[in-house]
Amino acid sequence: MDLIHIHTDDNVAVSKAPLPSGSLVNWGGSMLPLVSDVPAMHKVCVRPIATGDAVVKYGQVIGFALEDIAPGTHVHEHNMEAGNHRPEHDFCKDYQPTELLPREERATFDGYLRANGKVGTRNYLAVVSTVNCSVTVSRAIVSHFRDSGKLRDYPNIDGVVALGHDSGCGMSTSGEGYQTLLRTLHGYIAHPNFAGVLLIGLGCEAMQITSLMRETGLQEGDGFQVMTIQQQGGTRKAIESGIDRLTEMLPAANACERQPISASELTLAVQCGGSDAYSGITANAGLGAAADILVRNGGTVIYSETPEIYGAEHLLTRRAVSPDVAQKLVDRIEWWENYTRMNGVELNNNPSPGNKAGGLTTIAEKSLGAQAKGGTTALQDVCLYAEQVRKKGLIFMDSPGFDPVSVTGQVASGANVVCFTTGRGSAFGGKPVPSIKLASNSMLFERMREDMDVDCGGILEKRYTVQECGEMIFKHILSIASGEKSASEKLDYGDNEFAPWHIGAVV
Repeated sequence: MDLIHIHTDDNVAVSKAPLPSGSLVNWGGSMLPLVSDVPAMHKVCVRPIATGDAVVKYGQVIGFALEDIAPGTHVHEHNMEAGNHRPEHDFCKDYQPTELLPREERATFDGYLRANGKVGTRNYLAVVSTVNCSVTVSRAIVSHFRDSGKLRDYPNIDGVVALGHDSGCGMSTSGEGYQTLLRTLHGYIAHPNFAGVLLIGLGCEAMQITSLMRETGLQEGDGFQVMTIQQQGGTRKAIESGIDRLTEMLPAANACERQPISASELTLAVQCGGSDAYSGITANAGLGAAADILVRNGGTVIYSETPEIYGAEHLLTRRAVSPDVAQKLVDRIEWWENYTRMNGVELNNNPSPGNKAGGLTTIAEKSLGAQAKGGTTALQDVCLYAEQVRKKGLIFMDSPGFDPVSVTGQVASGANVVCFTTGRGSAFGGKPVPSIKLASNSMLFERMREDMDVDCGGILEKRYTVQECGEMIFKHILSIASGEKSASEKLDYGDNEFAPWHIGAVV
């Protein structure tokens, strides 16, 4: 069949291949003549739509017709717009408690059990900068360990990574922006994928090490050391001191060994980037099925990218565990409406050029496809960016839609594995957490095979069902969490993707 009709209420379908004007496509047992060219992955009108009427996909309104649209017509930004439709939230209307597997039946993986009870999927050392001024020193320390070959004597250590950023000063020492960066730095320093961390500041920055430790409860010890460049006596001396301190951490880090651990200790970040019209049908749907499997195994799923649930947030509020949790999500949506309004950005219609080329016209359409990756289980909580996740099950963490920024927040919140869906092709990986790339179509999987881990295009070709794809993804998650390298790890991604969210003025 040339067209994919997702929901019985839809008045559009999705093309599986480029379809020229005048061709006949099989639709509902009869042949539908096309009155315009339709690119692959784009929408085709299958029922008459009058001017001003809703365009319906996924059984939901994705926009409104700018003109009368006849069956067989290409539907995109030339003849439809986002409009102002806002569905009812109906708090908790579809809530169903999640049925967990008995503990003895839950899947396991081989992970690192830390002294504080947290579980890692990798075993890194980190040099973390409080401020941009200390990034050069941090990277020089890490370069020493990479260039010297010293890590060859410590085979159980996955590597040493420098986490530098472009903030930490020129900001208020209180308020939303400061607290966001504070949570992010704390989340990485305390992350179970690190066996040891060296925190480096300049000494006079807004993000003071002493304040960070006081506000988060961090304390120095064998696996956590701090210093400032000014205190050490300058750049060269700080680099030498940093090398010495990290060298002292190597034996203990190398002594860490993997052991069988319940999948309930996995916290999965779900992410999408470079989406196309197949993403919501294949990769996101398959990932959602895998997310449901993990939740039933007692694990945690962090779903994010608040601007990319806009227009579909009602599907989450309806399955929230309580009205309070549902209201927390609505509050974040309202925050974003105000934030974008102040900055002259339209939240209601922001697909990227790549998304639009892939057949996505409005943010509602993109959001409805994106929300599939969160699965179908109850929404247990809503967290601020980089806030530590305290509950099991499906969690929503507020974040921008920009992938590196969003994933940085998810990792800071506790994610120890990432699944990243893409339809156009995305180049991403973030240390210290492995990223698994899921291709929405088989052409992309073949074209960027070295960057992709799982081909979800088989759903389109009916080689496997959405549920079977989810089971395949879940098995891959367990393998990667147990130490198998993901595609992005083999390509050594992750040194430049630490990107904390900036909120507020730089002064």
